[in-house]
Amino acid sequence: MTETTPYDADRARFTRQAPARLVLCDHAVDVADGAAGLVATEHDPDARPGGRVSQAVQLLELTERALVSAVIYERERGSSWAEITQYLGIGPAEAERRFAAKLAGWDTAFDVPYRLDDTGRKRIPQLPTAAYDPAWACTQLDRWAGNRLILVDNEHPVSSGLVMAVPKT
Repeated sequence: MTETTPYDADRARFTRQAPARLVLCDHAVDVADGAAGLVATEHDPDARPGGRVSQAVQLLELTERALVSAVIYERERGSSWAEITQYLGIGPAEAERRFAAKLAGWDTAFDVPYRLDDTGRKRIPQLPTAAYDPAWACTQLDRWAGNRLILVDNEHPVSSGLVMAVPKT
């Protein structure tokens, strides 16, 4: 697709590693918020039987999504399969097979960040929102981290550590 989007210039300011990290951050927020929902006991009487198990299963699903994002990020930053799999308990070949489709999807979406809907008029992002609109993601994630992470003493705790692209001259 040759049409540009309002987010193309923002994405161009970042290396491929940075949006991958933003997606991991966004998924980590989902995990943290999901886990926080299991902490308070005040509303336990309101939960249906088995309801807390349902929440825990959802947390596992969110964690799996964060794991996939972590693998994509690590591959974008140059980590080898051997370096990644030392934490997974599986071999490099098995990990490569396990994550191949997700990595291929990331590559495709990064190269073609949206597709047109069936009418041909509406753009459907192929990248996760945090990668498709990294400026928005930086604002949201910096705010989340600033509000929830007690030991963070940085106005931009997420965006300040991202690897930015070298401007083209």
